[in-house]
Amino acid sequence: MSRAAARLLVVVLGVLAALLLAGPAQAHVGGGAAGSDFAGRVLAVDPALPGVVVRVLSFGDEFEVVNPTATEVAVPGYSDEPYLRIGPDGVWRNANSPATYINLDRFGRVTLPAHADPAAEPDWVQVSTGSSYVWHDHRTHWMSEELLPPPVAADPTREHLVSSWVVPMTYGGTPVRVRGELTWSPPPPAGVVWPLYAVLALAPVVAALLGRGPRPLGALLVLGGVAAVYHAATTPEPAAGVSSHAGALVSALLSGVVALAVAVAGLVAAVRGRGGLTALLAVVLGWLLLVQGLPDVDVLWAANVLAEGPVLLTRAAVAVLVALGAGCVVGGLVATRRFRESRRPADEFLPRG
Repeated sequence: MSRAAARLLVVVLGVLAALLLAGPAQAHVGGGAAGSDFAGRVLAVDPALPGVVVRVLSFGDEFEVVNPTATEVAVPGYSDEPYLRIGPDGVWRNANSPATYINLDRFGRVTLPAHADPAAEPDWVQVSTGSSYVWHDHRTHWMSEELLPPPVAADPTREHLVSSWVVPMTYGGTPVRVRGELTWSPPPPAGVVWPLYAVLALAPVVAALLGRGPRPLGALLVLGGVAAVYHAATTPEPAAGVSSHAGALVSALLSGVVALAVAVAGLVAAVRGRGGLTALLAVVLGWLLLVQGLPDVDVLWAANVLAEGPVLLTRAAVAVLVALGAGCVVGGLVATRRFRESRRPADEFLPRG
């Protein structure tokens, strides 16, 4: 492959990857964090509601009700006023309920309008024609951005039950209680994981500086490509609907496949001794890995992560995407200079008389 063709290949792969990654490079469910030391979960729905899904999302930050049945689910506000109706006619929200405004912000930092009064007659406004709704129910998560729960602050070395919560609702007029809990777990020990992240970041730079040829750098590219595919396949996307979820999954997988293709091309170039092309592909791959991994970087220091596979593998994949990705960008630039200089004719370095 000529040098001009190689550069054209790099540009084409970069543009294609930018288009594919425009969708997947987003945060997880609800636009929230991919990792947290908190974990919220539903323990029981009493009585059980066949066909109705009730769950917490984003480690307890959000509460979701999916009701495709022909019977309406009604959710009261914090003062027991009418707040939500979710049923066959869509989702309706009471504009006079204080909960309508309080639940729009993760920490309830809102100024209530004058008409928001629990005693006022309901003013129902349709907010969705679908059968599901997600909101910040402030009973299911910790409300402070800065302060830890007192038991956690007193002993951050072990898991704690932060709260047991209940969200009331009715199903066709029948009272229903959704019970759950919020827990806190200590994050991974920094003294163990951060040295590993540093090794991943330095490995491509060391390979570019000290490797006997481009093959060590090419081998590291394959590790990055495999991590990209695994991460794309196991990262949950917002499940607003079956079709949208499937589209997000396909887009994410395509981004992983593109990264793997760049990695394989880099390895092939390295095996053939094409150090300059290997270096350029390392820079492209490093950028692709960073774009895919940075939205989920908080899993590196969080106890709990959003993943469809083992937590350890998810954390390792993101570490490769972020740390190795950054290292590939720097290492690729270093290797570009090194292999360019290695191709200079020997007489360039002879003294001129």
